[in-house]
Amino acid sequence: MKLATRMWLLGAAVPALGMLLGLIVAGGWFRHHLEAAVDRALLAQAAVESVSLFDGPEGGVHLHMASSPLVESVRLFAPTGDLFGPDGKLVMSYPPRLSEEPPSTEVVPPGVVGQPPRLLTQRGVDGARFRVLLVTVAAPRGGLYTLRLSASLAQLDGSAKAFHRTTLSLALLFGVLLFLLQAVQAQKLKARLRRQREHIAALREGLLDHTLADDPSRDEIGELNQVLRETTAKLRAARAGQERFLADAAHELRTPLGLMRTSLDLALRRPRPVEELRTTIEEVRQEVVRLGALCQRLLDRSMMAQAEWDRSPVRLLRLAEEAVQAARAEAETRGVLIEIRSDDPSASVSGHAPALRQALDNLLSNALRYAPRGSTIFVEIEHASSAIRLAVRDEGPGVPASLREHIFSPFRCDRPLSTSKSDGYGQGHGHGLGLNITQEIATRHAGRLFIDDQRRPGARFVIEFPTG
Repeated sequence: MKLATRMWLLGAAVPALGMLLGLIVAGGWFRHHLEAAVDRALLAQAAVESVSLFDGPEGGVHLHMASSPLVESVRLFAPTGDLFGPDGKLVMSYPPRLSEEPPSTEVVPPGVVGQPPRLLTQRGVDGARFRVLLVTVAAPRGGLYTLRLSASLAQLDGSAKAFHRTTLSLALLFGVLLFLLQAVQAQKLKARLRRQREHIAALREGLLDHTLADDPSRDEIGELNQVLRETTAKLRAARAGQERFLADAAHELRTPLGLMRTSLDLALRRPRPVEELRTTIEEVRQEVVRLGALCQRLLDRSMMAQAEWDRSPVRLLRLAEEAVQAARAEAETRGVLIEIRSDDPSASVSGHAPALRQALDNLLSNALRYAPRGSTIFVEIEHASSAIRLAVRDEGPGVPASLREHIFSPFRCDRPLSTSKSDGYGQGHGHGLGLNITQEIATRHAGRLFIDDQRRPGARFVIEFPTG
């Protein structure tokens, strides 16, 4: 069922039918209430007439309503009365019959004394309805009389018809207005949802440049519209980052491959001595090692985004001891010491131990690359009130200001952090993926990776985990 049809049905047709049903029920109750009022008026009049029915002159019978001083004022709406004698024949009527009218031949035999009054509805010759009350009254001198009071229901029926006519007209007008309102609202909703549907269809086709217009409404559809806009912006940024990453990766792969091809072409151009060929092969091997490391970093980064991690408590001191033990051999080769400092040996975080170990290994590898010979690398564990920090600090040249803005982006650190060669092992080159992977690990642990500028000399990279 279409949205417009559902809104017309549930927003207009059903409420209109419900209101119509309510008006019919209310009209029936209104009519019943008016008829009950007529019945009470007849009973009250019968009570008055039955008391004074036989107190006429010389004990004669009479109708009290005929002698009322207000008889002319109430004649239009007052009930009519007929009194029938013990033989069932008409004794008197109110209003009195005209002389030219033929005598009544109607016979109403009396009932039983003490019998409840009888109320019934009758129709006249012209089809008009009358409410009739029959009461049996015992005369003081003996004999049973029947008092009949009749009230016309024409005015009541007219009021009920006017009520139904007015209310049904208003209900019809309200239903039409409600239908038009729902139609306009349905068209607006259809237009808003159509824009979102077309935008999602464009996203499904990979058209991330498609722009979804802002929805000024602040209802649920407007909130969904805003979420779609934000999601599209994030997807657009992610695709741009992916394309930039692929372009950078292709550049990183093309450079060593080009160098390898050039070296091999030169070696094959003419016969060369064995030593010269060995040198060429060693250079090619170095590039192969560099390509292998780069491919491994790319695989690590891809698996990092796809893997589902099982979380468990990880003691940071034990993690640091294992990482330092694994890096100690390279540290001795470079003439660097590694020291662990912790103000809380029991500090732990909930996380994925292999990923945290990889993050710490990346920071240690980065520190070993730039730490000068004879210096010390510090692995520090700090437990603050709202966070736990795992930091790696070296005494190298530090991070230049020109690199800090993009230090955690992939392929943004492929040049040395320092131009100094006093460290004895060269400038050191990287691919810029280690810090990017470490940042991803910190983010997936609800933490963050940043550079602490307050420590000098050297660089201090900090992974901060919230404790809340």
